[in-house]
Amino acid sequence: MNPLTQFKKILTLPLLIALTLVVGRAPVAQASELSAAPVIYWSTEARKAIVPPSAGAENYGNKGAGEAAVYMGIVHAAIYDAAVAIEGGYKPYAIVLHAPPDTSSAAAIATAAHHTLIGLQPALGLTIAQQLILDTDYANYLALIPDGAAKTNGIDIGSQVATAIVALRAHDGRDANPTLADLNPPPPGPGVWQPNPTGSVVGLRLPGILPLALESASQFRPDGPSPLTSEEFAEDFNQVKQLGRLDSATRTPAQTAQALFWTDHDLRQWNDGMLNLAVGRGLDLVQTARMLAMAHVSGGDAMIAGFEAKYHYWFWRPYQAIPLAATDGNAATTPDPTWQPLRSTPNHPEYPAAHAFHSSAVAEALRAFFGTDKVTFTLDSRVTGTIRQYGGFHDAVKDVELARVLAGFHFRNSTREGSNLGRDVGRCIAEHLFQPVQ
Repeated sequence: MNPLTQFKKILTLPLLIALTLVVGRAPVAQASELSAAPVIYWSTEARKAIVPPSAGAENYGNKGAGEAAVYMGIVHAAIYDAAVAIEGGYKPYAIVLHAPPDTSSAAAIATAAHHTLIGLQPALGLTIAQQLILDTDYANYLALIPDGAAKTNGIDIGSQVATAIVALRAHDGRDANPTLADLNPPPPGPGVWQPNPTGSVVGLRLPGILPLALESASQFRPDGPSPLTSEEFAEDFNQVKQLGRLDSATRTPAQTAQALFWTDHDLRQWNDGMLNLAVGRGLDLVQTARMLAMAHVSGGDAMIAGFEAKYHYWFWRPYQAIPLAATDGNAATTPDPTWQPLRSTPNHPEYPAAHAFHSSAVAEALRAFFGTDKVTFTLDSRVTGTIRQYGGFHDAVKDVELARVLAGFHFRNSTREGSNLGRDVGRCIAEHLFQPVQ
């Protein structure tokens, strides 16, 4: 059953590094000690078990940004339910629990996160050695919590949450292995994306995964890319042709840095940024868990919805469209057989833009959580080794929109349509889930 329907019925930055080190040494966190530290620590542990080492040497998972967002959504829903069981005040995602007064929040959050991750195997894809890393981190974390009723109660709460979350995600499509042919590709021709045969195709599983909250993957499907013969397509074509090419003479150094900033694993970027935001804003246990759950469930469903649209429209990438412009029927476009993008293009259809719909969904969730878009925050990139500061959540989305054109990956319309899709997803989830108890 879709969770939304069900509930209608019933760091790299010094501050975060310092905090996670403190968490590792922290004694038992009782229900009366509602520090966000366990949530921050286990959010990072989840990220490390989900995203690949290419996003940072501390990571040992294997999920690209698309599927990683789904798994992060699932785990953070579990963390949220454990926090709500202890602190109350909000409607749970999967299970109604009321923790005893002497319950260790550290034990509850750790157990909910760890047991959920283990319960998502084998689709999570951890090897025996990688799962041992996760199990060892969990055992070492629990060992720092004094034995007693509070620890026992916390483990029990976390276990019940994980069992409910994993049951909710049973047979959700994460373990399917569709081929390209299974997604009914159209015949080759102008406007039709063709996979790069030198690499693995990305995101084939996502259109068939059960959303975490939406009624269906196609609930907010956008209208489709600009017609090849349209003036809008010609404008977008010529923009990316000029700005997105590898040796562009018009892209400025600052624009190149902007493009490269967003070639990092954006799931890692957003999660670290949100954890620093939680610390900077002094959010407590349930506030941090709720913020992360709203953002990651929105981001996960945006990935499912966005890739459903990608494999519905199968629109070609600039690196395919530009050399083949003579076939598009548009007199305002001209081919360039030598054109190459700034970096290697992700191997999935162009429309809509994934970075845009994921970032927009997260930004909309954060706007709903804080009650305003105008919150100053930072994100970092390990690709460029730089930090960018934004005056509002959707300022980062605008940054992403242009960055994907500057990188030569997308047409402008695709980034805007992706942002609209993500905003719709984030707004829908914020309106229906993670609500205060009336």
